[in-house]
Amino acid sequence: MDLQTLKERIASVQSKREYLLSLLEQPNLGTLRVDVNQALEELDDLIDEFRRNIPESETN
Repeated sequence: MDLQTLKERIASVQSKREYLLSLLEQPNLGTLRVDVNQALEELDDLIDEFRRNIPESETN
């Protein structure tokens, strides 16, 4: 996978993160709140790992 494709996929993941954050604001989420929180944690880990392994100078 080339760097440009990887950057595009990470951008897609970041946009999905925003959607998950909006779900947390829903009062009727119930027990799914745990799953949404877990998904957010895993997405954050993925994004952090990408930033650690691909220096900022390579992502621009």
